[in-house]
Amino acid sequence: MSIAAVRGMWRVIRRIWITLGLGATAVFIAWSIVAYRANAEARAATRSNSQVLVDHGDGLWHFTPVDARARSPALVFFPGAVVDPRAYASLAQAVARAGYPVILVELPRRGAFGGADAPELGSRIIAVIPAGGGPRPIVAGGHSRGAVVAARIAAENPERLAGLVIVGSSHPRDHDLSSLEIPVTKIVGTRDGLAAPAEVRRNAALLPPHTRWLWIEGGNHSQFGWYGFQPMDRWPGIDASVQRAALIGGVLDLLAEVERGAFSSARVGP
Repeated sequence: MSIAAVRGMWRVIRRIWITLGLGATAVFIAWSIVAYRANAEARAATRSNSQVLVDHGDGLWHFTPVDARARSPALVFFPGAVVDPRAYASLAQAVARAGYPVILVELPRRGAFGGADAPELGSRIIAVIPAGGGPRPIVAGGHSRGAVVAARIAAENPERLAGLVIVGSSHPRDHDLSSLEIPVTKIVGTRDGLAAPAEVRRNAALLPPHTRWLWIEGGNHSQFGWYGFQPMDRWPGIDASVQRAALIGGVLDLLAEVERGAFSSARVGP
């Protein structure tokens, strides 16, 4: 075969690889756009109703119980990276219907391209978790990348929090929270493809001994929010409604502990 023929063949192969690569990239982008979008139930939960008033502005979603005798504390929750923040509105609605105010904090640029470390996020955090304390105790929580943000707040300003809930995350990986003296709940799906149970266990010693562990058998990463199937996740072994009900129950249990002003020091190991 001549040199010219070989060169021609490689040009054809190169064009094929480029075409396949561009096609795969387009499919991945399209899948991601659909996957991270809040579902219809979650979008409906962003509207006020007879039990919960919803207000949105400056990167914050406020879910306020209509009953003026709203319970204490409040939940400040951070979404997962790239996920439409409205995908957690159903969680916020459920918690608010139980009487607890909820503030859903949007991550700038949805947490991508350094958004989870952006100055705008710092301003939003100060607005909802003030240094001098607010009218009610604050429980910080988050899913995936949002859990990283919540853990960072607990590490840097533990005096501002009355509780911490970490959902679908291998963190705290970068902070030692073992000396925290507030209630902590860690919620894990046994089929989570992004926060693998083995990695979660490796970081367990970074949580305080009194941490309450909620292992959801068959739960994956995506079903902790009300959105589609996330790239790199594992297929779940349980229905989304079952996993989400367990998530809501775990969050409400932690809020009730804080409300009572006491929590169990008994460890439920990873």
